[in-house]
Amino acid sequence: MKKKSDFLVIGSGVAGLSFAIKAAKHGTVSVLSKNDLEETNTKYAQGGIAAVMSPPDSFKKHIRDTISVGDGLCDEEIVEMVIRDAPERIKELVSWGVDFDHNKDGSYDLAREGGHSEHRILHYKDITGKEIQEALISKVRSDPNIKIFDNYFAIDLLTQHHHGKLVLRSHTDTECYGAYVLNMSSGKTETFLSKITIVATGGIGNLYNITTNPLVATGDGLAMVYRAKGIINNMEFVQFHPTSLYNPGERPSFLITEALRGFGAVLKNTAGEKLMNKYDSRGSLAPRDIVARAIDSEMKSRGDDFVYLDGTHLNSDELKAHFPNIYEKCFNEGIDITKDMIPVVPAAHYLCGGVKVDKNGRSSINRLYAIGEVAHTGLHGANRLASNSLMEAVVFAHRAAVHSVRQMKNFTFNEKIPEWNYEGTKHPEEMVLITQNYKEMQQIMTNYVGIVRSDLRLERAMKRLEIIYQETEKLYKKSTLSRKLCELRNLINVGYLVIKMAQSLHESRGLHYTLDYPKKKRSTEF
Repeated sequence: MKKKSDFLVIGSGVAGLSFAIKAAKHGTVSVLSKNDLEETNTKYAQGGIAAVMSPPDSFKKHIRDTISVGDGLCDEEIVEMVIRDAPERIKELVSWGVDFDHNKDGSYDLAREGGHSEHRILHYKDITGKEIQEALISKVRSDPNIKIFDNYFAIDLLTQHHHGKLVLRSHTDTECYGAYVLNMSSGKTETFLSKITIVATGGIGNLYNITTNPLVATGDGLAMVYRAKGIINNMEFVQFHPTSLYNPGERPSFLITEALRGFGAVLKNTAGEKLMNKYDSRGSLAPRDIVARAIDSEMKSRGDDFVYLDGTHLNSDELKAHFPNIYEKCFNEGIDITKDMIPVVPAAHYLCGGVKVDKNGRSSINRLYAIGEVAHTGLHGANRLASNSLMEAVVFAHRAAVHSVRQMKNFTFNEKIPEWNYEGTKHPEEMVLITQNYKEMQQIMTNYVGIVRSDLRLERAMKRLEIIYQETEKLYKKSTLSRKLCELRNLINVGYLVIKMAQSLHESRGLHYTLDYPKKKRSTEF
């Protein structure tokens, strides 16, 4: 039996839940969560959310910082729109129960991170994402118009293709009618019909061996939209966070927030020498792409497995008070951050490309919106300014809700969509076929399509990924669905897009650095 709702939200991070809260005032909402609502990229966001709250900061400064870090590829109209709307969305989060840290005088305790010219990062200690996620979950669970489906995994978006019509990427009349969804408790694939579908599935971190993303971040929404013939942009710009805790075997890697460097911690090599000053005049507070490449270069030139982040010169009581989660984690690993330097390595962290959307979050497929990390809005350009992502998510969730509520009244449910066809499929006899291809895919992307690339590396990655793609598609067609198989299939689709778009960019820009084209083609001055 088909499940129906006015709005189908795929994903349960800050973008998806913010949208659901607003849409529920105007219709029924189904929220799909691959695990439970708590396990999202939002939960792991430590640093905070950027917004202009008071002088000496200004919209002009925040706009300038965002465009500068974006390395010439930001959509300036989108940048201004998002930054000017951010303070209003902050007020909304607070009204929903989010608690940001304050100073003794009652003003917000604003932090500063790399690439920012002012203190403008609102935070709750060093677990801001968790604080926002918990507040939104509480509100969603209490809304009678929102139905939550935990442990439901969206497999594919429904379009005219599913009742016999040819769908091409060049078509402008493609429509989305919902999704086929795997109920992981029953093992059955169910049909979810909707008038409006929202993809808010987060990032692609598990494409790489080392990532700060949770295990659920496997590019599912991106792959679904790509297979549905939606337009995808800027996939070559994968942001590696410069500082994750060096702790071999731990997955995901524990994030050491950039706010710690904003607080005064300094990057050093294993000889104890400050390493950033020879790479950039801004030192340890340079933008993430520059810092990640510098650490990568330092590790390779010295043959080291990590570098250090040194906060031992800072006030120990203030350090523990501002970063209690980091202090506790490191202490449990035998590192007292008030006395010991923290071993850190870069880790895959955030995707600046994604599903191409307009200023209201609309994709190239009618009735389909994409918000949060899965979307390419034009805000980040070639490199994301720290803490701009949560801001982008809430702004676009608001705009998508306002726009889609008006549009929803024009649509009905498409009853022509058939139920999932299980004919000719069986459970894979050897799970090693999936797990081995998963590991190989991660090794290919890490070694050839990481922080530093080259034509040869990209060519080699594409050839090897093609073999894994063919093997996986053959397995998919004859197998009953499983989460592992679908995640592998999605990541291979995403890996192909990253490589393909990296091959087409014959210059180094932002997060895409290639040995064959180390210089930019055009000026990026603001």
